Amino acid sequence: MNQSVPVTVAEAVEKDMPVQVTAIGNVEAYSTVTIKSLVDGEIQRAYFTQGQDVRKGDLLFIIDQRPFKATLQQTEANLARDEAQAQNARQQLQRYSQLEQAGIVSKDQYDQYQTNATALEAAVRADRAAVEQAKIQLSYCSIYSPISGRTGSLLVYPGNLVKTNDTSLVVINQITPIYVDFSVPEQYLAEIKNYEMRGRLQVLASIANNGGRPSAGRLSFINNTVDSSTGTIMLKATFPNGDRRLWPGQFVSVTVDLTTQPHATVVPSQAVQTGQQGKYIYVVKPDLTTELRPVRVGNTVGSDTVIEQGIKPGETVVTNGQLRLYPGAKVAIKNASASAPDNAS
Repeated sequence: MNQSVPVTVAEAVEKDMPVQVTAIGNVEAYSTVTIKSLVDGEIQRAYFTQGQDVRKGDLLFIIDQRPFKATLQQTEANLARDEAQAQNARQQLQRYSQLEQAGIVSKDQYDQYQTNATALEAAVRADRAAVEQAKIQLSYCSIYSPISGRTGSLLVYPGNLVKTNDTSLVVINQITPIYVDFSVPEQYLAEIKNYEMRGRLQVLASIANNGGRPSAGRLSFINNTVDSSTGTIMLKATFPNGDRRLWPGQFVSVTVDLTTQPHATVVPSQAVQTGQQGKYIYVVKPDLTTELRPVRVGNTVGSDTVIEQGIKPGETVVTNGQLRLYPGAKVAIKNASASAPDNAS
């Protein structure tokens, strides 16, 4: 008499299962700005601390304004001088216009005054442009945040000299919302595009060794080309990230929910074994003997695997102890919570 092999079992059940695609993703800031100076000068003060959250329009740095204020005052003085000269030239031109019409002065004299008045009007316009340029240069001494986000390390401290568009002062990352980039095999592209046309796809991001529910976002971008060297397509999901669990540069596990497979036959994933002929499962028959059943598996979600062919709901499958089994082997069910197949002898 053959000795019974102790096994644990579970029942194949029917339930709705999500159809998912999994990948490893990289968290990317929603937008990144490297702050640089648009003028040469000395940094007088930084108005934030490293790692501080700033809002769009917050003052970040002040650069020594004195040289730019002096330039502005000089251009304003030039404008006032040329405006006075232009006013006098207009008055002279008006007088000589009357004299020329009366034949008192020659046409050449009148033309000279007209040329002088026109030249001074042009000088006034040039002075006004110079004043505006000086105001712009002065405004560049106050550096404001162009986005709302979180500051990084302070790269240049007060007292240092900076050059125009040369020295990086600080990097600001917008992290609410935030992106997660990931790639999936191109075989999923058609399916992803098909389901996306029906509605925006949900994407879940899980952090390794971090408890709690995964962060939920939406698929927001599909790249316009497949990477021929890897055979993958790059995707991007947007997450609200209100709790700031996701951080730029972080690696996360990504799951894309495509659809739901209704009335799927599901077994614990540990019941599925791999042999030379492919996937198989040991099924416990009513007489407590086993049958090796070839199966075709589908999607795996968590600890559950969909069986597309080979198992029916309600059948009892072996989940542990398969190494000692063979077709027709007698088994003894160890897990007390599992019920033996009907008509067991």
